[in-house]
Amino acid sequence: MKILFVGDIVGRSGRRILGERLGRLIDLHYVDLVVANGENAAAGFGLTAAIARELFDSGVDVLTSGNHIWDKREIFDTLDREKRLLRPANYPGDLPGRGAGIFATAAGIKVAVVNLEGRVFMKNLDCPFKAGARLVGDAREQTPIILVDFHAEATSEKQAMGFFLSGKASAVIGTHTHVQTADEKILDGHTGYLTDAGMTGSQDAIIGNQKEPALERFLTQLPVRLEAAKKDPLLCGVLLTIDEETGRCEAIERIQEGP
Repeated sequence: MKILFVGDIVGRSGRRILGERLGRLIDLHYVDLVVANGENAAAGFGLTAAIARELFDSGVDVLTSGNHIWDKREIFDTLDREKRLLRPANYPGDLPGRGAGIFATAAGIKVAVVNLEGRVFMKNLDCPFKAGARLVGDAREQTPIILVDFHAEATSEKQAMGFFLSGKASAVIGTHTHVQTADEKILDGHTGYLTDAGMTGSQDAIIGNQKEPALERFLTQLPVRLEAAKKDPLLCGVLLTIDEETGRCEAIERIQEGP
């Protein structure tokens, strides 16, 4: 089976290129399930219920997220209602939403998706490794096909998660840093790995934000307001070929689709 994972969707330009290109990618690669990180889809920071619906209507089956999922408080109710929307599992348990789920393809194949957030250079959350081991173990009781979105800053922490879940998860895909890496591999002949899937949004930008205010932040160290850029959008992600019986990743391919 084929799973397409789409890297962090940033702002209107990211949503636009997704709407324009996703259907073609699904048809071209015979994609069975589309998972996308949507935490920056609303003007570059956060997500709203309306935008989540827009992304689902574009062809996304499951939305993952990260630290910015909490930026717009209106999403809190949606996190509880919409089972196709995940937030990192290692936040405190009494927060809205859930960090993992089992989803079925059109053919009825069960796929588990787990969403975790790193701690290095980020918030002091519960241990993502312990949460990941528990959730992947629970998921394996229902399906061998398990995709992990590890939303983390440090390359070392992402690589550590890949090796930690090697042989257990079908794939560990990193998000958050918005720059697609070129280190796709299959660990121990089983687990597809990529440090960062990249960003779906403007490439004429600094990790999706307009260049001028981002540069001003670096030059002045002042809290300048950032806004999502709009020019030259690119869809970035990764295509996974997974054995339905064993959950083993048979192939991993980086994806970049422009206008």
